[in-house]
Amino acid sequence: MKHQPAKKFMKQGCQLLFFLLLMALTFYTIFHNNDIGEVLTAINSLQPSFFFLAVLCAMFFVCTEGFMIWYLLRLTGKAPKLIRCFGYSFIGFFFSGITPSATGGQPAQLVSMKKDGIPFGDATLTLMAVALLYKLVLVFTGIGLLFFRKDILYAYLGGYMTLYYLGLFLNALLVVLLLLVMFHGQWMERLLLSIEQLGIRLGLCRLSEKRRTVFHQTVSDYQHALGFFLSHKLKILFVTFCTFLQRSSLFLLTYLIYRGMGLSGFHAVTVMLLQAAIYIAVDMLPLPGSQGISELMYHAVFAPVFTGGTLAASMCITRGISFYFLLLLGFATVCREYCFRKASGASGS
Repeated sequence: MKHQPAKKFMKQGCQLLFFLLLMALTFYTIFHNNDIGEVLTAINSLQPSFFFLAVLCAMFFVCTEGFMIWYLLRLTGKAPKLIRCFGYSFIGFFFSGITPSATGGQPAQLVSMKKDGIPFGDATLTLMAVALLYKLVLVFTGIGLLFFRKDILYAYLGGYMTLYYLGLFLNALLVVLLLLVMFHGQWMERLLLSIEQLGIRLGLCRLSEKRRTVFHQTVSDYQHALGFFLSHKLKILFVTFCTFLQRSSLFLLTYLIYRGMGLSGFHAVTVMLLQAAIYIAVDMLPLPGSQGISELMYHAVFAPVFTGGTLAASMCITRGISFYFLLLLGFATVCREYCFRKASGASGS
């Protein structure tokens, strides 16, 4: 047991090192063929008002998730202050950004909420609802793009259409699986146990009662979520609308940078749809913060949009505000929470 904290620290250290290495390789790949002076000139040409609005969009993205957490926790009867829920959202963003496929966000939020005295069941139910609605909105957006703006996708994504289809398929598959767990929990639990048995026969895993307990608890949690959804239909519909606005804020951010650089000719809807397509394509990839592929895809998709030497600068600003800026705020929130918990523990002892 004494070695557990050390192992956890080493694992987090390796994740952070991989994240930083990936970030360095990403920026080297993007900028090694660009004139840095030209990039800096383009950055300096950005109109402050549009930059400010872009920052507000990024803040709106994270704070809206915090609002949804607060709103759903109120329905369970155990909600902290709204500002505290903003903190949960920033913590989730930070750990999602530095872990593959954003797997670290919700566990970190659960730990923080548990320490605040929020019942584990209420916290789990709330975060499950937020995650499911986020995926649902992303899937419907992706399907809508294919049905109504397929011409734009093929014209600008080019060879990345395969990645778009993969991203849409993985997100849709996850939504379908979660819905199956909700509506056919016992059947899905038997399926999971059958897959486990196959894995044991093939020597891929060993029999584990802990794993089976996790299967049962997960199915139970999602069926509880279904009951929660059905008993608060209008409120869940409102949260779904908030989720749509939340996602759209990051898509709008790119258009604000486009206009802030003095560019015109592309409609706001076109720029936002292209940014949405990038998010759908990279959302489920097992890379921390979708680093590398997000920048490369942005560079390819927006080449006809950001002209006159503004492409690399626009990517730097857009990605900087929508990801790295929020990541730093998330890191600051995590550090503040750690220091506060440590101080509380010291005063309590």
